[in-house]
Amino acid sequence: MIMTTDRPSEVLPLRDRLRAALPVAMKARDRSATAALRSALGAIDNAEAVDASDVRAGAIESAAVGLGTAERARRILTEADIESIVQSEVDDRRTAATEYDALSGGADRAASLRTEADALAAHLER
Repeated sequence: MIMTTDRPSEVLPLRDRLRAALPVAMKARDRSATAALRSALGAIDNAEAVDASDVRAGAIESAAVGLGTAERARRILTEADIESIVQSEVDDRRTAATEYDALSGGADRAASLRTEADALAAHLER
């Protein structure tokens, strides 16, 4: 399912396609697609988080004061980065499904994971 803008030749970015698909899946009560879409969007948001490894504890005395001084810009992800994240989500689900197949009584969860993987994979196809 590829959604486009008003111009036929312009394809929406993957993140926008995922965001647009979420309310559709929710209205259809498609739990697998809803869970997969929320998880993928969360993974993308997490990848944009800033690296706070340089923040020092106890540095209050030298800290800047004022509105917005503690704010940092989020990382900018390319379309390829986002596609890689979603592909990783698909791969993780398929790997977990294979592991559930090996367990007795894990067939239902394996099928659910494969359905989630397929829901995300459909958005990767152009």
